[in-house]
Amino acid sequence: MKVALVYDRLNKWGGAERVMLALHKLFPLAPLYSSVYDKKKAPWALRFNSGQAKIKTSFLQNFPFAMRHELYAGLMPLAFESFNFDEFDLVISITSEAAKGIITKPQTKHICYCLTPTRYLWSGYKDYFNNPVLRFLSFPVVWYLKFWDKIAAQRPDAYIAISKEVQMRIKKYYGRESTVVYPPIEISNLKSQISNKSQNAKYKIQNIPYFLIVSRLVPYKKIDLAIRTFNKLKLPLKIIGTGSQMQELKSMAEPTIELLGNLTDKELVRYYSECCALVFPGPEDFGLTILEAQVFGKPVIAFRGGGALETIIEKKTGVFFEEQTIESLTKTIKQFNKMKFDPRDCIEQANKFNFKVFEERFMQEILRLMPRAAGIAFGDARQDDINKL
Repeated sequence: MKVALVYDRLNKWGGAERVMLALHKLFPLAPLYSSVYDKKKAPWALRFNSGQAKIKTSFLQNFPFAMRHELYAGLMPLAFESFNFDEFDLVISITSEAAKGIITKPQTKHICYCLTPTRYLWSGYKDYFNNPVLRFLSFPVVWYLKFWDKIAAQRPDAYIAISKEVQMRIKKYYGRESTVVYPPIEISNLKSQISNKSQNAKYKIQNIPYFLIVSRLVPYKKIDLAIRTFNKLKLPLKIIGTGSQMQELKSMAEPTIELLGNLTDKELVRYYSECCALVFPGPEDFGLTILEAQVFGKPVIAFRGGGALETIIEKKTGVFFEEQTIESLTKTIKQFNKMKFDPRDCIEQANKFNFKVFEERFMQEILRLMPRAAGIAFGDARQDDINKL
């Protein structure tokens, strides 16, 4: 049985890309289709070109400034509709935007592993278009994309949501039912990094307790809220990640706050292992970094909303703040500083989201949609077994 993977765009690194790699681990021979591919910004995708799997891009790849994908938002529907999947038995789209809109023939099954319904069209519309002038000028394109998105959302044969939060949004905005399969946390990979931490000065961190944020720096993540709060509290905060708000956030940060940009996994492990807690200020679809922190026995301070409600055990592996205000976050941080957490509880919680659990649940959904794939075996032989069908 031939399998293909489809992803919105290959030009960034974050939790969604870790989900993409988990699917690649399940289907190492599957080619990856995407609208555009930026090798500099997405070096992680090179592994798709290292074996039989290949990256295949749309016609947008040849357009001027193609890596500025937002310039071609109105062409994204056509880009994904232009792909031909006739040779495949199963196509899995991993998407928060347009990849679900691929067109397949009836004999080709399409599973959408939905990261979220398109945020800037639905749940995050007001955040993305808070400028009245921008909202007015973009109205024709946004109207068209909303219209297309509703139609495209009916094309997959089945939906899998990454969390109950996303499951509710799929029902609300698309009117589609879905099952939930949580993305995995690669615990063994992270733990192997712990015992091999480099002692190079590059990784050296001041021996001062600090709070940590690991996130893309974009508006809906609410990193600005965390910076304003920690400016007020004069507490040390280290922020790992890049994004459109990098310069704006740097200008806000006072001396106790460091913005470190993107780091390697080896560097990231060191920061996780030496922080006192992860701060998670925005409502997230799932939040893999919450689980990454718990792998290292670290509790999480998170906004009470989104996927965090499914990954944190309140007062055992973390605490919640109620409102996205400086006052609410300040109050919770002060409460947190008086509490004690057992690292073993955090590690135990993270272990519930390991790759084996993800593999079994995801393959169950494939079997439900495609009963003839009942010969698929879990484990190292899974792709070979699929190909024999």
